[in-house]
Amino acid sequence: MIYCISDIHGEYDKFIKMLELISLTDDDKLYILGDVLDRGKHPIKTLLKIMELPNAELIIGNHELMMLEIVKKGFEKTVTADIADLDYDTTEMLMNWYQNGCAPTVNEFTALDKAMQNEVIEYIKGSLAYEKLEIGGQKFLLVHAGLRDFDPDMDISEYALYELVWERPDFNKPYFDDTITVVGHTPTRLIESFAAPDKIFKKNNFIDIDCGCSIGGSLGCIRLDDMKEFYV
Repeated sequence: MIYCISDIHGEYDKFIKMLELISLTDDDKLYILGDVLDRGKHPIKTLLKIMELPNAELIIGNHELMMLEIVKKGFEKTVTADIADLDYDTTEMLMNWYQNGCAPTVNEFTALDKAMQNEVIEYIKGSLAYEKLEIGGQKFLLVHAGLRDFDPDMDISEYALYELVWERPDFNKPYFDDTITVVGHTPTRLIESFAAPDKIFKKNNFIDIDCGCSIGGSLGCIRLDDMKEFYV
């Protein structure tokens, strides 16, 4: 069975309850569509749990990408620096991450020893940009956010990473006729006219599984084999 979860955002307890709810087995596959990090109390603890699961695959989200951008600048020296000592671009990058709730990530990450920090960084670097699947004849595209400047003649591999992790789709305009695009990033409570906030949204060959876990909603999960939905 193939399961998809997105936007856990450090809600470790909800994630553990979801694993129990879906009764994940060694024969199953779990895709996490990005944004494990930031906001909630235990983002790094959650990521470490995912790293332990042999049947889990992380698809990178914008919050993981923001962390990698700080890593490139030198993580510890950047997050502990006096803002006045940073160049303009680094300051903007760091402030953007803090405004997006990085404090719990910074706190847990800096508490790790250097070897484990390196393991975490390498795991994030090795995460997927997207995944294509076919289940029972149905094609799926799994991606964190959407496809910026969508072009039906453009292969998914031609999109830049930032175009896959930041762009919110227009759910009224389907990307593909034969492929269901599964995304997170956009909390379903923010979708205009959706009558079931904090539930999984399906329309026009889109499935949005970000059910607002970190903003008072629920953690949603969908089993692609039969479209069964699970909530914590």
